[in-house]
Amino acid sequence: MRVPKATFRAHIADGLRNAILSGEIAPGAQVTEQSLAEQFGVSRGPLREAMRQLIDEGLLVTVPYTGTHVVELSVEDVREIYSLRVTLEIFAFELVWSQRDEGFRRGLLARHDALTHCIDAQDDVGSIHAELQLHGFVYEASAHKILIKTWESIRGRLQLYWAAHHRAHGIRGPRRDGHDSYVATALGEDLAAMRAEIHNHMARGGQQTEDFLLGLAKHKDPATFA
Repeated sequence: MRVPKATFRAHIADGLRNAILSGEIAPGAQVTEQSLAEQFGVSRGPLREAMRQLIDEGLLVTVPYTGTHVVELSVEDVREIYSLRVTLEIFAFELVWSQRDEGFRRGLLARHDALTHCIDAQDDVGSIHAELQLHGFVYEASAHKILIKTWESIRGRLQLYWAAHHRAHGIRGPRRDGHDSYVATALGEDLAAMRAEIHNHMARGGQQTEDFLLGLAKHKDPATFA
């Protein structure tokens, strides 16, 4: 039975995404169609389409005259991601707060359960996707088209941030109880507490991730930090 082209392309994109998030293909590494075709054992046509998808997702970037590279996060990127996410997520909860219902509760808990399952299985890449789905739930519930597009525009860098965060902590996925307070507060009655929880939740471990990225930069170019 022949695999549909779209399914084959998605399979290649999943494999490439996993290789990037696991660190198998390092941040900043140059990637070419030829090298990836050999690595994954696929033809260039669907690979080219998969690469375009990851460029759209923000995991790859093409720079004129230098080729295509895995996006490399800087400390400034981490700080910008933090500040933007806080603002976006608070706004999303403000939009949906008075409209939360049983469907909202079930949906949020289901995504939390999916994340916990990945953590228990020590599936690092799966936990990154599941964490993205958990945080994305409130954006979807808001039905605010521009807000959702803005959230989607930072998903790729957010995945890279979480991958770096896991390596900084030497862990395979977030802490098992890392989202318990977030979910409980999201289903509570205190919007001010939710705003505070978003600030606190996103700040946890941020400094260690910054230190990790600074350490990588220093290792690459010791003279810069002499």
